[in-house]
Amino acid sequence: MDYREIRRALHRIPETGFQEFETQDFLLRQIKKMPQEHLQIRKWKTGLFVRVDGVSPTKTIGYRTDIDALPVEEKTGYSFASEHPGKMHACGHDFHMTVALGVLEKIAAHPIRDNVVFLFQPAEEGPGGAIPMMASDSFKEWKPDFIFALHVSPEFPAGTIATKEGILFANTSELFIDFTGKGGHAAYPHLTHDAIVAACSFVTGIQSIVSRRVSPLNSAVLTIGKMSGGTKQNIIAEHARVEGTIRTLDQETMALIKDDIERHVKAAETAYHCTAAIDYGANYYEVYNRKENVAPFISFLKENKFPYVICGDAMTGEDFGYFLKEIPGFMFWLGVGRTSGLHSADFKPDESALAQGVRVASEFLIHGIR
Repeated sequence: MDYREIRRALHRIPETGFQEFETQDFLLRQIKKMPQEHLQIRKWKTGLFVRVDGVSPTKTIGYRTDIDALPVEEKTGYSFASEHPGKMHACGHDFHMTVALGVLEKIAAHPIRDNVVFLFQPAEEGPGGAIPMMASDSFKEWKPDFIFALHVSPEFPAGTIATKEGILFANTSELFIDFTGKGGHAAYPHLTHDAIVAACSFVTGIQSIVSRRVSPLNSAVLTIGKMSGGTKQNIIAEHARVEGTIRTLDQETMALIKDDIERHVKAAETAYHCTAAIDYGANYYEVYNRKENVAPFISFLKENKFPYVICGDAMTGEDFGYFLKEIPGFMFWLGVGRTSGLHSADFKPDESALAQGVRVASEFLIHGIR
């Protein structure tokens, strides 16, 4: 299998959550080229379950990859750039899928003792594919006893593996709030209830939540990244909308921030004679590597002299956390060299890392899991 060729083919066809029809077809074509004797393949929505039956199974091991892309207009200059306008694999899921296919090819050709289930999960970037995938009949029937996954990172040299005990990815929540007031002529503001003023006051007010309500020993982010409202410069707006994100390293802080947001919303409603509706959108649970689950992987890396570093916490979100909430396992970073950050329109990871990702994951399956 030519990993670069596979990655570039996937890079050309990015699709967003639960729209990964072309991606699913491409994955199926690649999988059907592999030895089929020990394979069982099941479609689930726009994703896949692929089980490799073990030769003498005592348990089932899961390997998960995400398959969706982002609504980003690509600016890499690649000759193999996205063919889908406004969509791009800006988070490296084309890398993730390529590594998963490489590992699957090796295990399909040489099954290990235990069953291995490969989960090609849609909608990681939203609205969230992990929870519904875990609720599916196929997952319940083939539920892994242990599961692991990787994510690419531009923070580490290409091929370097980074992980650690404890929290790896934050708890995250989207935030959408619609303020509704009473519109009218700009010359008669006293006859209106300005939704833009209410929204602006709210945004200013919540800046004190992290600085004054969250303990300085607890990390948190509360960002409003988009604000919109009104229709014309001389019409007082009836509607305004703010959109943002909340990120914390523990569930208690997430609950505290949401409670305070709701208090600020109520205050704005009262002060500016408007109504407001809150939608927390997609919520992702923290990715937490328990010591007993990640320690054997770290030992495996050291024993086999793979380049390994201890990473720090990240405020990024990943719905793989829902798998780890229910199933023992871990996640690790695969370094892809210095490039623009994840989700950037010019994100250009180093393709030399692909072979390393396949090697680490497959050899851990073959030799590292006891």
